[in-house]
Amino acid sequence: MTAYDKPPELYDGLRLHQNENTGGCSPRVLEALARLRPDEVGFYPPYAAATRACAQYLGVDPDALALTNGLDEGIMGLAVAYLRPPVGGPVPEALVPEPAFEIFRVDAEAVGGRFVQVMPKPDFAFALDEVLAAITPRTRVVFLTNPNNPTGVSMPPDAIRAVARHVPKEAVVFVDEAYAEFAGITFISELPAFPNVIVGRTFSKAFGLAGLRIGCLIGARAVLDPVRAVIPVYSVNIAAVAAVQAALTDSTYLGDYLRQVKESKALLYAACDRARLSYWKSDANFVLVYAGDRLPALVNGAADRGIYIRDRSSEPGCAGCCRVATGIVEHTRRFIAAMEEVLCAAP
Repeated sequence: MTAYDKPPELYDGLRLHQNENTGGCSPRVLEALARLRPDEVGFYPPYAAATRACAQYLGVDPDALALTNGLDEGIMGLAVAYLRPPVGGPVPEALVPEPAFEIFRVDAEAVGGRFVQVMPKPDFAFALDEVLAAITPRTRVVFLTNPNNPTGVSMPPDAIRAVARHVPKEAVVFVDEAYAEFAGITFISELPAFPNVIVGRTFSKAFGLAGLRIGCLIGARAVLDPVRAVIPVYSVNIAAVAAVQAALTDSTYLGDYLRQVKESKALLYAACDRARLSYWKSDANFVLVYAGDRLPALVNGAADRGIYIRDRSSEPGCAGCCRVATGIVEHTRRFIAAMEEVLCAAP
């Protein structure tokens, strides 16, 4: 079984390797945390108000939403609910178009499911025909990510619809929308027409709540109830409950961060053009950069200057690539200065 290899705990520099909001959370979140009373910390947390707030933000009925301890817990719950082999029955399959979030493989294998990969196209366009061809009667989950991580490339909604129509009736299609705020697109409004699709969202990226671990799943009750049944009771803590409600009231803070992400990507694209580095236009808060044989110098040179980026060269289709978070403009400018210094000095 594969284990998830967490990146090193690098907190002594600028963290551009985890796609985090390096500006942190809204001040309203800190105010909400400071207002927590001793009895609120001492009691098991109530979820109704936070569920309503998240449902209102996403435009769904509260019954169609399940809070999770980070989106990671939702993905594990999905694997437990749909990928455990029945006694004496065939091994369920999890289908994943690559490159993808490693935790899909980890969770599928942890519960005894079979992990099926679909290799990427050279331009990272969604390999719809290949995905449809890989679906079998044993397929129980198709993991999709929109926009993709680590490429930042979005998939067309028609591709999601086609996959949802093609899977067996016992299967679900999971659409990981961790970066939906940056892309400005979501499949949530189409869920009534596609009741076998579950959408996952997180408040770690755009809202800066990664340290508090809160996300949610959205879908029809028939497909969410098996997941709800295996998620631990009271797994979302009271601090996360308070924080997400406060974060959702600060649209100004969110809007400013989204603006900075857009500006940061434009700055990095221009810097890559000057340095003759290839990259993919991203709909997320990061950019996948192809550095080729200059990759080790870039990753190590940035780290020597206290700036951490993610080597993604081991991912399918990503040889020679690194991923750089593009959030706070000042932080992006710091990385660009380091990148230009490193590459000018490299042989």
